[in-house]
Parts: sequence; structure tokens; C-alpha cells
Amino acid sequence: MQYVANAFNNYFVGCATTLIAKLGNETQSERPHEGQDPPTVQKPRNPDLFSFRPVPVSAITKLLRNQKMKYQSGPDQIPAMLLKISAPAIAKPVATLINESLATGYIPILWKTARVVPIHKSGDNTLVSNYRPISLLPVMSKILEKCVYTQLRDYYQYQNYLTPDQSGFRPNHSTTTALLKVCNDIQVGMEQGNLTGAIFLDFAKAFDTVDHGILLQKLKNSGIGDSTLTWFQSYVSDRSQFVSISDSTSLPLPVTCGVPQGSILGPLLFTIFINDPPNVCKASTVHMYADDTVIYTSKPNLPQLEAALQEQFTGVEKWIANNKLFLNTDKTVTMLFGTAPKLHKLQHPIYVLGQNQTAH
Repeated sequence: MQYVANAFNNYFVGCATTLIAKLGNETQSERPHEGQDPPTVQKPRNPDLFSFRPVPVSAITKLLRNQKMKYQSGPDQIPAMLLKISAPAIAKPVATLINESLATGYIPILWKTARVVPIHKSGDNTLVSNYRPISLLPVMSKILEKCVYTQLRDYYQYQNYLTPDQSGFRPNHSTTTALLKVCNDIQVGMEQGNLTGAIFLDFAKAFDTVDHGILLQKLKNSGIGDSTLTWFQSYVSDRSQFVSISDSTSLPLPVTCGVPQGSILGPLLFTIFINDPPNVCKASTVHMYADDTVIYTSKPNLPQLEAALQEQFTGVEKWIANNKLFLNTDKTVTMLFGTAPKLHKLQHPIYVLGQNQTAH
């Protein structure tokens, strides 16, 4: 069975690396040079350098007691139940470990190893492409990540750094709030007698292809101090995963890009990475739910609308290339919205991205 587990692991790891290699022939002039700031990175409004605060034993005790029993064990084989019931006895040494990691910028290798379980989606169950990976991380690494997440989230909230045009991974936000925002703006455009054009962007494996060097540079530019940045560098470096099927496990493989699946910090780090599009498309409106992104604007006539959308798309396309993300052009579509009388007067469909797509 190990050869089956190896096949799954090769496929899961290879999905991102194959995509990067396939599109890696783009000219270096389109990519930021090593150490260079990625373009359109927002600066913090109040540039106080972020550094970790010591985590008190009481906070660790609470995290241990809040462990959910249903979680499966990660690669460390430490059950969450054991940590939960032994919280009073182990909270102090665990706090010492956590604070030592934050102070030295070092994360144990085992805490950066994921056990992956393949889950069948649909179709032929003999094809690895019909399975999705579920990553199980060491429970101790999740406790460490929760401590970091709380401090980093509070810092960005204080700085008012993250764009309000993101509905993913935010309290009191959801797909519903994203839909209401976009629909309301389209309705306002109709009431003003305008046409609204929208480009719905589809990124290919955005979470899995995040470039670690660019992510670290964005963290630095957002006010993360150098000593603290060392911890984040350790966090994204030397990660690996293996696939577990029944009693068989694959050989481990390195994970060299992306934010860790199943992690606590992953969604926040991805939000930081993809925080820029509203600053790129200043002449239009951008709204996002995680990596699902729509760019839209309203104009009185179709020629003005086409010109505006094309200009905005050209800008965001350059941002995508510079940040080493990959656009799935086959699934990126344009849509046109307006009142029935306004739409019936149109002589030709809207053209953006070299496509002609019209929807009402």
C-alpha cells in the first residue's frame, strides 16, 4: 500500500509545483527581483514595528482546555484529549516552549510536518485526481499558531491595514455580505442609468502557490520587525507532508510554496498576500471572498465601460504576474449588468481579455 500512498503524495505536492514550473518561463522583468518590494504593497498607516509579546500561562491553559476531542491526531500522534485533560499540569512547560519559539524564531521540524488523508470527491475512485487532501497538523503547532494568530490579527486591526473589500476570513463577514455588496453597487448603477461591467477572476490554486519570499517581504513591509520576521521565515521553511492510508504511509516530500493547509495562520497570511488588488484597481471597485475576486465599474455607455475594464484588468494582470499568482483565463469571465431597455440598445457584446461575453 505504500506505493499508493506515495502516488497520492506525489500528486498532491506536484499540483502546485507543476503549475509553477509550467508558467515559470515568464520573463524575469515581469517578476520582482530578490529582495525587491513586490509592487503595490500597502504601507501601514501607523508604522509601529510588530513584535511578539510573551504568552502567559493562563492563555496556554485556556487553549489546552478548549481542545476539541473530535480532532484526529497529527504526525506527532498526540491526541487532543490528552492535552485537554492534562492542561493544569502541562500548561507551564508548554508556555515555556511557545515563548522560546517566539523569542528565538525557531519552530521544531516535527511541528511543520503534515499528515495528509485523501478524501474521495467524485468520479473514478482509482484516479488520484479525484481525491482532495485533508492535512492534519501536530496539535502543539496549532497551539503555537493560535498564539501568533491572536497577536498578528490584533496588530492588523489596530493598524486598519487589511482592506475592507475582503469578506473572507473576517468576523461578521461571509459570502452573503460579499454578494450583498456587489449586488447593491450594481443596483445603484442601474438606478443612475449606467451599465456595470464585471470581471470575475479565477485563480489557479492560489493558496497552494503563494511564493514564500514575496509573502515574507509583504509581512516586512506591513510593519513586522526583523527579529519577528525570523519566526515567520522558519514557519514557511522546511515544511513537509506525507500521506497516510490505513496503516501505510508515504515517504515525506518537501512543501516549498503555499500557505499550510489546515493551519490556523494560513488564512490570515493569505489575506495579507492578496491584500493589494483594491489598491491596484483604484478607478473601479474590487471585492473579494478569499481568492474569489470581482472587479467592476459603471459607465454611461459600452465603449467607456470596455475601455475602463480593460485598463483595470491590464493593471491587475501585471500585479498577478509580479506576485507569482496564476490566472485561469478559461474560467475568468466578464459580465454586463443594466436595465432591460439599456441592454436591448447594445449593438455588440462586451469585449475584455480578448473574449466576448455578455450576461444580464
